Amino acid sequence: MKAIGVGFGRTGTTSLKAALELLGHGPCYHMFDIVEEPARIGTWIDAAEGSPVDWDHAFEGFASVVDFPAAAFWRELVARYPDAKVILTVRDPDSWYESATKTIFRKALRARRPMARIGFALVSRIAPDLGAFVKMTDVAIMRRVFDGRVADREHAIAVYRRHIEQVKAEVPGERLLVYDVSEGWEPLCAFLSAPVPEEPFPRGNDARTFDREEKERVRRLMHRRR
Repeated sequence: MKAIGVGFGRTGTTSLKAALELLGHGPCYHMFDIVEEPARIGTWIDAAEGSPVDWDHAFEGFASVVDFPAAAFWRELVARYPDAKVILTVRDPDSWYESATKTIFRKALRARRPMARIGFALVSRIAPDLGAFVKMTDVAIMRRVFDGRVADREHAIAVYRRHIEQVKAEVPGERLLVYDVSEGWEPLCAFLSAPVPEEPFPRGNDARTFDREEKERVRRLMHRRR
């Protein structure tokens, strides 16, 4: 493991994934990989429920990791891979929360409605992979990180701010890059001792793109057969 991204989702993690892969620090493990390979879901449910996890097996074939659910287990990963560089992606807390509520928190907020619970029970029977994925995001992210209170703006932003301060306090400065992806290549390349690529820094996964791609991810999980 060469690099561990410990920033929350919606802080530029998709851009960071692409950047790390362009710099030779890939493949980079991301939430997208869990959708593509639902067998990976169990790892994160086990971790959230306190069962032992073989991290080396979980990340076999990957040279870096970013995004949730890995960011929810940053302490474990930073300790397990002491030679890996640590990258904390950040953005303005208010804009982060606005983005999160339109994307990664949206289904969690809807799931609290009574009819949604009934629908989830039915979906879990029809499409077990999708049901397992929803459970994973609930136990490993929404509950573990946010105490199930993502609808509480002040609480969620306080969790976000606390996470940043905890990472900065616990990860040695020489091992840590606090990074806003809007800064582009230079800080990241300097931190990783990599040459700056000629191509533009990757950008993507805005709310509109997320919505379109999420529908496709759900469709794949719905139709995948075990």
